[in-house]
Amino acid sequence: MRDPAANSSPLPEPTRSQGEGSAREVFGAFLVLGLTSFGGPTAHLGYFRTEFVARRRWLDERSYADLVALCQFLPGPASSQVGMAIGLSRAGYLGALAAWTAFTLPSAVLLVLFAYGVRTFGDVLGSGWLHGLKVAAVAVVALALLGMARTLAPDRERATLAIAAAAITLALPSAWGQVAAIVIGGLVGITLLKGSAPSDHVSLPLSASRGMAVAALLLFFALLFGLPFLSAATDSHGIELLNSFYRAGSLVFGGGHVVLPLLQAEVVPPGWISNDAFLAGYGAAQAVPGPLFTFAAYLGAAMGEEPNGWPGAALCLIAVFLPSFLLVISALPFWEALRKKALVQSALKGVNAAVVGLLLAAFYHPVWTAGILSSADFALAAAAFLLLFMWQAPPWLVVVLSALGGAVITAL
Repeated sequence: MRDPAANSSPLPEPTRSQGEGSAREVFGAFLVLGLTSFGGPTAHLGYFRTEFVARRRWLDERSYADLVALCQFLPGPASSQVGMAIGLSRAGYLGALAAWTAFTLPSAVLLVLFAYGVRTFGDVLGSGWLHGLKVAAVAVVALALLGMARTLAPDRERATLAIAAAAITLALPSAWGQVAAIVIGGLVGITLLKGSAPSDHVSLPLSASRGMAVAALLLFFALLFGLPFLSAATDSHGIELLNSFYRAGSLVFGGGHVVLPLLQAEVVPPGWISNDAFLAGYGAAQAVPGPLFTFAAYLGAAMGEEPNGWPGAALCLIAVFLPSFLLVISALPFWEALRKKALVQSALKGVNAAVVGLLLAAFYHPVWTAGILSSADFALAAAAFLLLFMWQAPPWLVVVLSALGGAVITAL
């Protein structure tokens, strides 16, 4: 399939200036993308460029490239953050909310329906197809790991840091072990990895004020450090969910797939959801359009303890995306100064290498240990990886075929 971002020919300047659009216009444009954007975050960025730079001309080429650079610098789902920033540039804060809602809602609804389907029909249809989804997750995470390693850990130093981060994560199997790996990665990056500031920076067409940016940043940290105390002081499961999913959304560097180990460490050890149901949902998340972070909606709906169902899905979905909103708003006015600092670039190199290690640890456990239980499972996973990597088959098709393969293996 052709990458929509492949065409890099010069484009006309934007025909309209910032803020001339409406939230309704932004919602309509992003709803189409939310229904059709398969292929993961890299493909999403290509679709955004085609729609908003080439076709609608809401941004010029250099402004869009700098927006992408900003959102890849921040923790959180880069493609969703780029969408929020485009909505912000077009129609202010309501535009950012409209962009996120429209791009996220279709996949979130589908995953909640899948959660209800598993509850209702899982026992009737047998568990083979659910195991096939876990096998599909093996192939999907392997491909993501390969791509991230090539980009974020391409040399001996960063590859070594990635392996060390994986070892730390496996030795300390908790969210705090993963946080420790990320912090150590940043410190190693500052100490040993030389960074250089890009020279092609352009002013972003966004008007977030510094006062609003500071308020958003203060709220981000207040929630990050305050929610654990609030959760410990109350018996509310809803507050526990808000705390866990907000923390996961705050610490995800490197793309949507890295949310897998963070969320698994938050929801499986307490018994909120089984590891099998977790991985089955993760496999299903590959078959829907839109951002991978909508996996949080499935988890909220599938949990046994209330709030679950639709209320639980809404709570978890908002909690995991809220850090992205706050960080985009808080970083915009200060991006030019941050991007020019070589020290920041060095730290980011180390952090990115560490998140490769986090994904490597997750690939072993829980993805591999739960998905590959026999030689037949291995053969099915290898075939799924071949379809994704060499044949470039769409992920939704690979997921469907893996589910059918899992049912056949169980029947035999």
